[in-house]
Amino acid sequence: MTLMPTPTSWSVYLLQCRDGSYYCGISNDVQARFQAHVQGRGARYTRAHPPVRILGSRPYPDRASAARAEWQVKQLPRDRKLAWLLGEDRGGRIDVIHAPLITPYVLTLA
Repeated sequence: MTLMPTPTSWSVYLLQCRDGSYYCGISNDVQARFQAHVQGRGARYTRAHPPVRILGSRPYPDRASAARAEWQVKQLPRDRKLAWLLGEDRGGRIDVIHAPLITPYVLTLA
């Protein structure tokens, strides 16, 4: 079964910031949340480290499962965060919450 995002589904998303760092968050509207981060209305981290693009996201059926996945992704080292997003991370506890990959975004700020 493939879980596709719907207007009410939640996603875990990964952003790349201007300094090269990654930011992981959850939202039920990734594009709108990205714009909030860009405009300085997002998380404290992204106000200090402005995002430049959405690397991708994975859908979850509800907010609770997305929040659990977000917490687990935030525990991963940097290289495993990208591997998780690309569906290549099969080691450790992250497999418990693995969701299907949604095609990575190619949204970049000019």
